[in-house]
Amino acid sequence: MTFEEALKKLAAIIEKMDREEPSLDESLRNFEEGMELTRYCRKLLTEAEYKVEMILQNGELVHFKEVEEA
Repeated sequence: MTFEEALKKLAAIIEKMDREEPSLDESLRNFEEGMELTRYCRKLLTEAEYKVEMILQNGELVHFKEVEEA
C-alpha cells in the first residue's frame, strides 16, 4: 500500500466516524485500524526522511535496506 492510499483510508475512517454514530465495537475497530495506518504512514515518512538526509550528506542515494543491514 502506498502512502497516499493509506492516507485515503485514514481520511475515510475519520469521515465515517464524523458522519455516523458507530457502536462501541465499531469505534474500537476503526480506532485500531486508524492507529495501524498512522504507524504505517509514519514508518514511510521516516524512511523517506532518512533517504533525503543520506542524499544531502553524501550527494548520492544509499538504499534504506542497505543501511539497515550495515
